[in-house]
This record gives sequence, C-alpha cells and structure tokens, in this order.
Amino acid sequence: MKKCILGVLGALVMMLWTDAAFAASRIKDIVDVEGVRENQLIGYGLVVGLQGTGDSLNNSPFTKQSLQAMLERLGVNVRNANMRTANTAAVMVTARLPAFAAQGSAIDVSVSALGDAKNLQGGQLLVTPLMGADGEVYAIAQGAIAVGGFDIQGDAAKISRGVPTQGRISNGATIEREVAFKLAELTTVRLSLRNPDFTTSRRIALAINDLYGEPIAEPTDPATVKLSLPKRFNGNIVDLLTDVEQLIVEPDLPAKVVVDEATGIIVMGQEVRVSTVAVAQGNLTVMITEDPLVSQPAPLSNGQTTVVPRTKLAITDGGERQLAVVKSGVTLQELVDGLNALGLGPRDLISILQAIKAAGALQADVEVI
Repeated sequence: MKKCILGVLGALVMMLWTDAAFAASRIKDIVDVEGVRENQLIGYGLVVGLQGTGDSLNNSPFTKQSLQAMLERLGVNVRNANMRTANTAAVMVTARLPAFAAQGSAIDVSVSALGDAKNLQGGQLLVTPLMGADGEVYAIAQGAIAVGGFDIQGDAAKISRGVPTQGRISNGATIEREVAFKLAELTTVRLSLRNPDFTTSRRIALAINDLYGEPIAEPTDPATVKLSLPKRFNGNIVDLLTDVEQLIVEPDLPAKVVVDEATGIIVMGQEVRVSTVAVAQGNLTVMITEDPLVSQPAPLSNGQTTVVPRTKLAITDGGERQLAVVKSGVTLQELVDGLNALGLGPRDLISILQAIKAAGALQADVEVI
C-alpha cells in the first residue's frame, strides 16, 4: 500500500514537473538580440542549358536583352541577329545573408523563373551578383539548379508535381562583403521579444538580475529588455549573452482565439475563459428530391407519353438539440469538451465562439485571419 501511494505521488510530481517544463522556455528561444539578424539578398540572372523549356524570346523581351548584353560582354555581336533559342530563362535569385557571415563562406540560393519558362530542370545559373537593400553587392551566385517538381505532358495526358519553375542551389553563392557589426565591443544591448508582453519582459529582467545579483537588466517596454554589461565580464558582452540565453523563463500569453474561416481552423490559448452562458445550435436542412414518373397511354390508343413530376420534400430543423450551459471560469479543456459535446463541426464552432464573444461572455480576443 505504501509503495502504491509513493508511486502515485511520484507520478503526480512528474506530471506537474512536465507541465512546468513544457510551459517554460529558454530566453534564447523567445527573444532576438539587437543587431543579430539576417539580411535579404536579391539578384537578376540567366539560366542556360535548358531542353527547350526556357523563355520564348518573343514573349520575354527582357530575356532577349539580357542574353544580347551578356554575349556582347563576351565579344559576340548579336545585336541585329534573329535569335530563337528556347534554352535560356531569366530568373530572380534570392538568398539570406546570415548574421556575422564571413567573407568567402557559401550560402544557399533560390532561383525562380521570371518569364514564361516551363521547367528549370538541368539548368545552369550564370554568374549573378546578389545585392542588399542598400544596393551593394554582398554575394555572387552560380551553379547547377536542383528542381524538386516536374511537368510531364503527352498528347492526351499531363502529370505535374511541385513547381518546376523554381529551384535551389545548395551553397550556390559566395559571400564577397561582410556586414559591419562589432557585437563584442558593445557595452549595452537590447533583447527584443518575439511576442511582446509586459509580464514576459519583466520576468526576463528579473531572471537576469537574480542570476547576477545586480540590476543589469531593465524592461523598457513590452517588446524590449535593456541589458548592460557588468564589469566582471571585462568588456565582452558575448560571454554575458551566452549565460543569459540559457535562463528559463515562463512566457505569459494573452487570452486569444485565432480563427481561420477559410480552412475552419480554431486555435485557443490556455488563458481563454468564458462567463456563464447557454448555447444552442440547430441547423435547418431542406432536402428536395425529384423522381419524375413516365406515364404511357394504353396500347392502340391515341394518347401520348408524358412525364409526370414527383417532388419529395424533407425538412430537418435540429429540434432534438437542446441548450447547453457553459459554466463560468471553466478551463480551456472544459470549454473544448463542452463545445465538442454539442456534436458541432469546425464551422459551427466558429459561429458559436463569435456569438459568445458578441454576447460579452468570452473573456478573450477573437482574431479572424
């Protein structure tokens, strides 16, 4: 008996510890450090080596102009020539420049057709400069394109999978310019919350101050915590951030219900509560069935064959469904169980949640996306 009780208590402790562990998160996972960010790169280039699936030069004048300009730079004069090649395609090349990426390192690039090319399979991207928002070139891309989709067509059938006009080049760009940002020389840095909240920012500051025993962290607004460098770190804020990002904090979330009417998806936060309210739902269904009857005349008579219409009507108003009471202060699980007990689908649940909100009984924000 004693072992049984100890086993039950141990299971309860494990359940409580598991819930707490799942609710808490590392500071590293809920904040971004000021200045530590990616940068978007973009470029315009040409893909060659396609098997007749490239741009038609008559419908894509930019491809023709780019091809002529490239050949002229290589010493080939085709200004007045009538080109009909379909093995070339104009593409947009995009990439993400990671934070603190060093010159000479490689990054992945994505390639997307710009004209009327049908497939980039087997294509080779020519040298393409990738620029940032400031107009400076930060990387150079080139290489063979890997396409995940395909498009096969015959005289009477066609099979398509994925998007064959979009591909990727692994390590396809080389970084030529670094983004100047010296994090180690900063004496203060700001932590930016990915989900701004007053309570969460204060909890982060308290956890950091408790760790070092001095007020080095200050929440300045719901989205920002200012972090100052203590003297014990000898001017290196990277060591401080390494310790801070491993601290465990429980984020606080607002009560919110997110509804996607297009797909019927409903997401409710754990803090959603309702006041006492009665809910009833009934669908009015009208079914009309047409079963025409063919009436034929008697043999050797002068009658005509006619079609006699027969219509059957069936009406269901869901009258067997009764009011269900949702009590005040129920938990999220109890609310979900109560709504599911009504036997409703996602569409009906969306309508009921919106009606409860309109009645002032839903203590949460309803966001429709």
